[in-house]
Amino acid sequence: MRKDEATQIQLVQDNLINHHPEIPATVIADIITRARAALITARIRHFVPLLVERRARIELSTYRTAVAH
Repeated sequence: MRKDEATQIQLVQDNLINHHPEIPATVIADIITRARAALITARIRHFVPLLVERRARIELSTYRTAVAH
């Protein structure tokens, strides 16, 4: 992983933690880790941070729904 990619993904994680204070930061970190792992073999790395964010937002939505019920 390139350093700038790691930095961008960290910014995504920090952003999600700030925008979702009701969700524990550890849960968000785990979601980011799973999203990154799913894209480990991506050949075009430029879009990985964006795709990680999209996957994380979808999983956060599912998490919030599950916790609410």
